[in-house]
Amino acid sequence: MSYKILIIDDDTELLKMLRKYFQIKKYEIITAENGLEGLNKIKLQPDIILLDINMPNIDGIDVCRRVRDKVACPILFLTARVDEQDVVNGLSSGGDDYILKPFSLKELDARITAHLKRETRRKENTKCCFQGELSIDYKAKTVQIHTDYLELTRLEYGIIEFLSMNPGMIFDKDRIYEKVCGYDAEGDSRVITELIRRIRKKFQQYTENKYIETIWGMGYRWIK
Repeated sequence: MSYKILIIDDDTELLKMLRKYFQIKKYEIITAENGLEGLNKIKLQPDIILLDINMPNIDGIDVCRRVRDKVACPILFLTARVDEQDVVNGLSSGGDDYILKPFSLKELDARITAHLKRETRRKENTKCCFQGELSIDYKAKTVQIHTDYLELTRLEYGIIEFLSMNPGMIFDKDRIYEKVCGYDAEGDSRVITELIRRIRKKFQQYTENKYIETIWGMGYRWIK
């Protein structure tokens, strides 16, 4: 499998070096020379993002904040900054790791490999989800509370699967609609509001716990 790396950095020479090195390693490389270009290339669905912190106009931390609720892949900061608060800000904005410039290509390669392996294990281990009295079998596509199975429509189950596999991440109605119904589906994302109301009603028949939270003005998220 060829993994896809998105590298966002305003140092064009560094981009050329990283592209050449990782293409030899059989990675597919996407580059962006600034934050805006990087935001536009998120739609190419990279497996990991290498993100420079210190860029003009939109810095890496702001880019990370903007995309973190849209991508689940690892984000690794490339930074020349050594101030502890910068590192804290980067990680709290949704970054998974950081490496200081100048760095060894072998060390960067090892970090990327470790994150991709961890992500692969995470995906392989998400065949089932157990959360208190709730269990979701992603293979069988069933949702169970205690010993009772919920009777769900395809779209209702799709919403539960998507949100529960991305716990804590906020998604608006359009994003949920695209993920569950497909990008070319003909319909209205407002149906998501009604579907989530129906899901909650079915949950309430068996439990007082609330699993889907409304974040007003933003969307919905699965409560960890």
